[in-house]
Parts: sequence; C-alpha cells; structure tokens
Amino acid sequence: MERGEPDDQTAHLSDDLDGLDPEDPEVQAFAAHRDRMRRPNADATVEGMLRGVDDFAQSVNRTGGHRRLVAVAVVALILLGVLYAVWNALAYVIGTFTG
Repeated sequence: MERGEPDDQTAHLSDDLDGLDPEDPEVQAFAAHRDRMRRPNADATVEGMLRGVDDFAQSVNRTGGHRRLVAVAVVALILLGVLYAVWNALAYVIGTFTG
C-alpha cells in the first residue's frame, strides 16, 4: 500500500464509480487520480512541497521514452544549479575566513 492511500482499496471509490469493477487497474488508476485531484493543495508547507516532489517522481517512474529523458534532464539541471550555489557559498565562506 502506498502512502496516502486508504486502508480499504474500495473505500476511495465514490458513488460516481459505483458499479465498476474495483479490481480493474484502469478503475483503480482513475480513482487514484480523483483522490489526488481532491487533495488540498497546501504547497506552501514542507509537506505540500514534498508531496509535489513525490508526485513528480511517481509520474516519472510511470513514463518512458523522451518524456522520461526530459524529466531526468530537468532533475540534472536542478542538481547542477544546487551544486553551483553550494560551491559558490563554500568559496565565499572560505575566502572570507582565510582573508
């Protein structure tokens, strides 16, 4: 069971999906999509930001081909930017303390 899913797999199927097979992977995917859409978007909190990263990582794992390549390139560029900022901060600190 993934984080954020209810204990009962059929509990998240609402009245709109009544009559559909709860074991069908397409119905489960649609119900998970509806749950994500109904989730409150508190992106200003740490939990909201981590949820966004988790959603991005899960969507990258489901995709393939050039979309996966683009997602990996975006992550690599973000990491390069972070490394550049850390390197500049360390160089500034070391330069300040060594004169």
